[in-house]
Amino acid sequence: MIGYILLGLVAAVAAYLIWAYNALVSNKNLVAEGWSGIDVQLRRRADLVPNLVETVKGYATHEDKLFRDIAELRAKSIAGGTVAEQSAVGQAMTQALGRIFAIAEAYPELKADANFRDLQDKLSGIEDEIQMSRRYYNGAVRNLNTMIESFPSNLVARQFNFEKAEFFEIGDAAAREVPKVDFKTR
Repeated sequence: MIGYILLGLVAAVAAYLIWAYNALVSNKNLVAEGWSGIDVQLRRRADLVPNLVETVKGYATHEDKLFRDIAELRAKSIAGGTVAEQSAVGQAMTQALGRIFAIAEAYPELKADANFRDLQDKLSGIEDEIQMSRRYYNGAVRNLNTMIESFPSNLVARQFNFEKAEFFEIGDAAAREVPKVDFKTR
């Protein structure tokens, strides 16, 4: 009788270890899938940027430094890198694109240009996709990291060298601040 109880206990432990290992592998693959989604959207944005820059260049020829900065950021984005590096490049790209749209405000004929409006709409859609991809990725990272840190699955994770994944975060504290809106006329 005791032999059956011990055999049942060993079987239950073995079943749990198999389940925990498979769950860790599944969560690790979801993190990889989530990162792939972010990477696809970042590449779509990088492919759209040269068209946007060329459109704005025709109107704002004196903004060469901004255009060079955007070209450099695009190259860094395409080159890839770690999650933290891509997050920093993505934040810088968002700020640079914001400066392009600020320039567009100074040129009413540019704002009225159909090509510029189309590019602006596409970029807005891509930014929304990046945000959704980032949420999915961060959710997958959260689930994996929780399993890696939680007992007893942490014992399995440690045994098979599963490592925590990095969240895709906004690295710039200023970007987290609520923008100040001032409607006063000067």
